[in-house]
Amino acid sequence: MQEFAGSHILSVNDFDRSHVERIFAVADHMEPYARRRRMTKVLDGAILGSMFFEPSTRTRVSFGSAFNLLGGEVRETTGFESSAIAKGESLYDTARVLSGYSDVIAMRHPAEGSVAEFAAASRVPVINGGDGSNEHPSQALLDLYTIKSELASRHRGIDTLRIAMVGDLRHGRTVHSLCKLLCLFDDVQVVLVSPDELKMPGEIVEAMRSAGHIVKESDTLESSISNVDIVYSTRIQEERFQSAEEADLYRGRFRLNQAVYTSHCEPNTVIMHPLPRDSRDNARELDDDLNDNPNLAIFRQTDNGVLVRMALFVLILDVVGDVHKHARDVNWYTAGRFQ
Repeated sequence: MQEFAGSHILSVNDFDRSHVERIFAVADHMEPYARRRRMTKVLDGAILGSMFFEPSTRTRVSFGSAFNLLGGEVRETTGFESSAIAKGESLYDTARVLSGYSDVIAMRHPAEGSVAEFAAASRVPVINGGDGSNEHPSQALLDLYTIKSELASRHRGIDTLRIAMVGDLRHGRTVHSLCKLLCLFDDVQVVLVSPDELKMPGEIVEAMRSAGHIVKESDTLESSISNVDIVYSTRIQEERFQSAEEADLYRGRFRLNQAVYTSHCEPNTVIMHPLPRDSRDNARELDDDLNDNPNLAIFRQTDNGVLVRMALFVLILDVVGDVHKHARDVNWYTAGRFQ
């Protein structure tokens, strides 16, 4: 990816470190607009085609909110049953048609490689909102942006990061993409905590080691989170299993609660999760009793998702320099709303 303008965002493999740093720099400038202190109409008249063929709340709404905050409009398709795909239409035909109605498309699909297939036929840029258990590039970017933001107060950067990733690492597309992004940085230490059956794919582990990172694999939570900056927890991806009963074999295996945190984590260890966390009694991989822990960053993550997705839109549509020209202060902003 030489330039962002007009480009698809399909995989973090398309990024180098300078791309990531550019996205983060633009995301920083989106802060007053995302926090409703200023309003811009830089994308007035533009249309986002939001196509989510797999259940989604945060990602779908985050993309839509980001586009709206830039002055654009959103047209949504949710679920196969409400699309022509249910009538047998191919991804090629769907892409050719819907890209004629949109200026950019955000898409989620349950099949690996499906978004890239769609993008190959699209006449407008496409952002991958998750394709099966493969990748989720915008989530990885917002996760890394959150890590950067959380560590900045400690005068630390992403280089030399110590992170534990916990849970379903086999099916978790968020951790797959995040690991690939971490390969762009230096001296990272990663502990991968999962049952043996749900381990991180070997090619991703080897990619991190080839990047010079120290990677350890474990099936024990407590000892794995005792010397890290970040604990990144994930749920069991029930939708990727043959049955709920099979997923139940692993659900609730690694539960992080306040007692475990206090006993085994360093005092300022940051807790992250891509959400949704599974709050059912037999799961609770991230317990509700952590809600008052100031190091719980999961809702700061979701706020950061809007910043990062706003940055992607203005970069792809090549309007970074025009954002402030179409901006004004707002008088209905309530101080403290986003604190």
